[in-house]
Amino acid sequence: MIYGKTFEALGKSLDYAIRRNDQIAANVANVDTPNYKAKDIAFKDILNEKLGSSLPAKRTHEKHLPFHTETHTYRTFKKKNLQYNHNGNNVDIDKEMANLAKNQIYYQGLVDRINGKFTDLQTVIRGGR
Repeated sequence: MIYGKTFEALGKSLDYAIRRNDQIAANVANVDTPNYKAKDIAFKDILNEKLGSSLPAKRTHEKHLPFHTETHTYRTFKKKNLQYNHNGNNVDIDKEMANLAKNQIYYQGLVDRINGKFTDLQTVIRGGR
């Protein structure tokens, strides 16, 4: 494969961004729901699940740290240590909207990177033209 696991990693990252967007949307939708607890997606856990137990990396010097990652399962977790509203709800609409904007920028960056890879492939197929 030309790009190794690049497309796979970018695809898994897109999957994460979509899942996180869905969770943020659920939090926003429940901003006035009594006793609703805001949730989030654990990026490291979902990335490790999608990519497998480790990312291949080559140590170029014996003093470099080894590249080991632990495998975790995907999980959604309730946000803790947040201020609760009078109805027991802990959704902070300002934070959720900021997280949504940040996630959209992340998603668009991934899409741009994938488009760049496809453009590179098209250039190669056309013989550099």
